[in-house]
Amino acid sequence: MTWHRLTAAAGVLLVTAASLSACGSGAGTADLPDTTNALEKQAKSEGVVNWASWNPEAQMQPAIDLFEKKYPGIKVKYSNIKAPDQVSQLKMEQAARKVSIDVANAGGLTVTPAVKLASDVDWSKYGVGAKDVFAKNFVYVWATPKVWAYNTDKVKSADVPRSWDDVLDAKWSGGKVSAESRASFMTVWDLNDAMGEAKGLAWAKRFAPLKPHYSPNLTQAEAPIESGQVSIGTSLINLVLAAKAKGAPVEIAPVSPTSANESYLYVPKGAPHPAAAALLTSFLSSDAAQSVLAKTYNSRIPADTDCSDPGGNAVVQALCAAHVKWYGAKSLKDYDRLTAFFPKVEKALGTDVG
Repeated sequence: MTWHRLTAAAGVLLVTAASLSACGSGAGTADLPDTTNALEKQAKSEGVVNWASWNPEAQMQPAIDLFEKKYPGIKVKYSNIKAPDQVSQLKMEQAARKVSIDVANAGGLTVTPAVKLASDVDWSKYGVGAKDVFAKNFVYVWATPKVWAYNTDKVKSADVPRSWDDVLDAKWSGGKVSAESRASFMTVWDLNDAMGEAKGLAWAKRFAPLKPHYSPNLTQAEAPIESGQVSIGTSLINLVLAAKAKGAPVEIAPVSPTSANESYLYVPKGAPHPAAAALLTSFLSSDAAQSVLAKTYNSRIPADTDCSDPGGNAVVQALCAAHVKWYGAKSLKDYDRLTAFFPKVEKALGTDVG
C-alpha cells in the first residue's frame, strides 16, 4: 500500500489510495468481485447503471430492455452524450471526485484520452472474449463504418461515385456534396498503409475547392443527403440503413475502402456503480445482446474486410453488396496517429477555423 503524507496546521493526515478510491478519486482498479455471479449480486445491490453514449436512445433501447429483463432490479439510465463531451465531463468529474457516468463510450479521437479515464477491469472474469477486449480495459461492442452515400432521387445510377477520385469530379462542386468538417470520414487514409497520410492530404486539398457543405459531425452530415439538399455525402452506415428502412431515398455508394469505426465501452475510474457497469458492459458483448444490437445496425463486425460469411449482419451484408472494403484500428498506436492526422486534414480541407 502506498501512503501519501499530507501536512496540515492541525497535524499530519495519512491518506491511503483505498480511501481516495472510496471518495471517487478514480483509482485505477475497479472494486469488483471475481465471478459473474458475485458481480450480479453486487450489481443488484447498486440497483442502477448510468450509461452514456452518442447513439440515439431508440437504437439502444432493445438491448436495454433485454438487460433489464435478464437482471430485474437494475435500472439502466441512458444519456445521449457526444464522445468528446464525455471525455470533457469525465475529466472534470474525476478531478472533483464526483463521477456520474458508470459506462462510457469511446471511439475515434476519444480512444486515446479515454485510456487515462478507464478503470482496470479483468473482463475475462465476466465472459468477455480476449478478441473483444481492446487496450486491456475497453470492450469492443459495435462498429458503424463510415461510408459515402447518395440520394437516389438526385443521382443517376451512371453518376454514382465508385472511388475516392470519383468524388472529386467537378459535377459535385457548388455544395452538392456534404462532409464532416472534423475529417473523421478520412480515417481509412491513415489506417491503410497503401493509402497513407501524404495521399490523404493531397486528396483533401483537391476536395476543398468543390466547396462542400460541411457539417460538424457525421450524424448531421446524413440529413442533407436524405433531404436532397446535397446529392452525395459522408455518413455512417447505420444511419443510411435506418433511413432506407424508413423509405428515405438514400443508398450506399461503392466508394472504397473505408474504416470499420469501432466503438468501445469502458468503466470510468470512480464510477458510482462499478459492478452494474461491468455487468452491463459484459452483457452488451454477449451473443444475445449482439443479436439485438444488430437489428439497429450497431453490432460488432470483423476488424477487416470479410465477406466470407455475412450471416444475418445487415451492416456486413450492405458493405459486401456495395463492394466496399473496410479496415479497423489494430492498436492504440493507430489512434495516436489519427490524433495527429485529423488536424492536418482539417487544415487541408480548410475547416480548421477555431
